[in-house]
Amino acid sequence: MSRAIEMNDINIPGTQSIPSIRADYAAGLLRMAGDSYPENSFELFGPVIEWVEHYLEAETRPLHLDLALLYLNTSSIRAMMDIFDLLQAAHDNGRPVSVLWRYDRRNERVRELAEEFAEDCSFPFEISPTAIDHERS
Repeated sequence: MSRAIEMNDINIPGTQSIPSIRADYAAGLLRMAGDSYPENSFELFGPVIEWVEHYLEAETRPLHLDLALLYLNTSSIRAMMDIFDLLQAAHDNGRPVSVLWRYDRRNERVRELAEEFAEDCSFPFEISPTAIDHERS
């Protein structure tokens, strides 16, 4: 598999401490779901941030993030801030980007975290209460 093909899609299965991460280049979609408290967040999120950068540099199509993150440790929050900063810069340059953050309505802490992120973003950022199937998210 060539490096270019490897950059196109990401498929990281979720574990107890790592969210599932799926990046679909053709669809312009990045999905993350589950808990995020990896031992090494740079190792986990570095390729995701690179994927977002590559997509935003190479494409003019919209990029959509679909998030169902249940818990984020401090280093995961920093990584998400980096991703949102990239989206904000793209939006400021006229690029269509958006975020849908689904959260379990029983988890107000996640809703509050999503709201804090949304306050710093001027691109479309929807926060939606939903019943999340923790096994399939």
